[in-house]
Amino acid sequence: MNVPRLVVAAPASGHGKTTVATGLMAALAARGLVTSGHKAGPDYIDPGYHALATGRPARNLDPVLCGAATIAPLFAHGAAGADIAVIEGVMGLFDGRGATAEGSTAHVARLLDAPVVLVVDAAAQGRSVAALVSGFASFDPGVRLAGVILNRAGSARHEEILRGALAGIGMPVLGALRRDEGIAAPSRHLGLVPAAERESAARHAVARLAALVTESVDLDAVIGLARQAGPLPATPWDPAAALAGSSPASVIMTSVGLEPHQSHDHDRGVRGGGGDAGGTGRPVVAVAGGAAFTFCYTETVELLTAAGADVVTVDPLRDEALPAGTGALVLGGGFPEVHAGDLSGNEPLRADVARLAGSGAPVVAECAGLLYLARELDGLPMCGVIDAAATMTPILTLGYRDAVAAGPSVLTPAGTAVRGHEFHRTTVVPGSPAAPAWSFGGREEGFVRAGVHASYLHLHWAGYPGLARRVVAAAAVAAAA
Repeated sequence: MNVPRLVVAAPASGHGKTTVATGLMAALAARGLVTSGHKAGPDYIDPGYHALATGRPARNLDPVLCGAATIAPLFAHGAAGADIAVIEGVMGLFDGRGATAEGSTAHVARLLDAPVVLVVDAAAQGRSVAALVSGFASFDPGVRLAGVILNRAGSARHEEILRGALAGIGMPVLGALRRDEGIAAPSRHLGLVPAAERESAARHAVARLAALVTESVDLDAVIGLARQAGPLPATPWDPAAALAGSSPASVIMTSVGLEPHQSHDHDRGVRGGGGDAGGTGRPVVAVAGGAAFTFCYTETVELLTAAGADVVTVDPLRDEALPAGTGALVLGGGFPEVHAGDLSGNEPLRADVARLAGSGAPVVAECAGLLYLARELDGLPMCGVIDAAATMTPILTLGYRDAVAAGPSVLTPAGTAVRGHEFHRTTVVPGSPAAPAWSFGGREEGFVRAGVHASYLHLHWAGYPGLARRVVAAAAVAAAA
């Protein structure tokens, strides 16, 4: 494929790369270019703003969670049909997993053979900006730092000093944004407030960013730089092809305790011959959305659909029942602690979720979903599927995890090795012993019971497409029961 592309990076977090990347996406889209937005790493908040800016699905590119070999194909899939692609980096340009470069913005840039634009917060420096940028430009010969966008320049004179210093080292300045505290998105305990929680205000903010970037950045130079990326020798990732290479559904049901003949019936259902409440032969998989559940990787829904499911969104804040014929429920990430009162107040849906889980149907929950399935969250009643109390804490738990499935579940066979990511400020205390979901770091984590798999661990299903096959397989059995 040959989509023009560039990576927006920074020396460290807090320099404004989300501001610049989102503004660039919106400004390019406003020019009439079909713009594809991507985010390096596991972050699920920034991509929500990217989707508003581009009008296209949010896409994450994470070599740690998906494997380095999948990054170019995932990019090619997500950027299909685009005129230009902007990839927002994560943390500082060279910050990877632990002391390594794995998963860093630089790693993603190399995998995509894309030029890098460095966003530098210049509010508290002058000529020293040249030393900073020079160091980043020379640190890794495999990364092409092709230009700088200055952020928070204080005045015309300040900008002149900064531009002069960078001209002295031969580094192009693509633009300079002045200090404007009015463009900052509101933050909370885990970063920016998701766009889905403030959609009207978020749209206004993105439009303002587009105008600021259009005024302050040489978009023609940005487009010219992106076009220097050249062809990317990658076959676009395809969910159906990914599923074809995963474990067959016939292995799945026996691993969670169902009879072999049920597995065979189920295989027929996945291919369109089985029964579901809608009569289409495709089981219904409900995926949580809305303001409390703002995070689900786009590829998860694509894989579920390719595996044979009809995927329907359910909003636990608004909907009082699961979609008709629901055979499985996927509860992803978000901020249920912020909406605990309204989630608790929606008693009809809580009861419906508990009924579905009690029937043995697959219910897969990650982080926010785990909290929602608990008996209570900060003292407020939740679904009660898991006998556990969840509470907010001042402690941030953050990082990649190498985990092993502690036992068989609807999601994985026992012993399955995965890489996931934790990101939360809550804790869950079991009220009674429960089978754990994962083992990592010398401890067991999560809950497995019948068709329920609930854990703090976020997985990117593009790295493990067999997860979707297993969930849809179990959903078809549940729908036919």
